[in-house]
Amino acid sequence: MDFSFHIRVQPGASKNEIVLTPEGVKIRLQAPAVEGKANKACIQFLSKQLGIPKRRIAITRGERSRVKDITILDASAEEIGKTKEILKVG
Repeated sequence: MDFSFHIRVQPGASKNEIVLTPEGVKIRLQAPAVEGKANKACIQFLSKQLGIPKRRIAITRGERSRVKDITILDASAEEIGKTKEILKVG
């Protein structure tokens, strides 16, 4: 089963981190928003934080926007639970 959620990305930050705000999840990335570098960094960062291979994480909407839809392909119930716990998404 695929699992999707929304995030907001802030490129050019001082460090990579997940920030929970009243509006939702914000991913702060050191990578600049140039030539897809922030998108690649976003997938790599989420892969590391969630323990899911990069090939199973996709940006399904918002590649050129700060607001993105992320989909974890073929997610298990355990992976969905861990993602919800870490990112506080529903």
